[in-house]
Amino acid sequence: MGNATVLTDRFDRALLYATHVHGGQVRKGTSTPYVAHLLAVAATVLEYGGDEDLAIAALLHDSVEDQGGKARLEDVRNRFGKRVARIVEACSDSLADTARGESKANWEERKKAYLAHLRKANKDILRVSLADKVHNARAILRDLRKEGVAEKIWERFSQPKESTL
Repeated sequence: MGNATVLTDRFDRALLYATHVHGGQVRKGTSTPYVAHLLAVAATVLEYGGDEDLAIAALLHDSVEDQGGKARLEDVRNRFGKRVARIVEACSDSLADTARGESKANWEERKKAYLAHLRKANKDILRVSLADKVHNARAILRDLRKEGVAEKIWERFSQPKESTL
């Protein structure tokens, strides 16, 4: 066994920050607080050997894309450092500056560009991105097993089932 990853007050601050940024958000089509997803992604990153910076990036991976664009990214950089900010930025499929009213590009274009970007990404980015995608897939599978009505699950997404898959 290798050395255990030590989580400091930086991780605590990041969790508090993520909880604040995502406020009362819930997972699509559920009553599950959004922070549960962020904790699951951070846990997965840690379970697969990620360090504190990667765990913090996991907690904040949606903060820029969903809650503030470029201004939020700058805030993340100031609070948690360049490495965390680089990973968070790389895990965002859109950096529209929502504060200036910029809108995101078309869904399919964003996803294709993100996949192309991941082909050149470093291990830190891949670890956080994969933990996010794995948790999303697990959540869908759990809901399919729990609810049993597949059509209902896919209605919560903006895209058809085939695209989401």
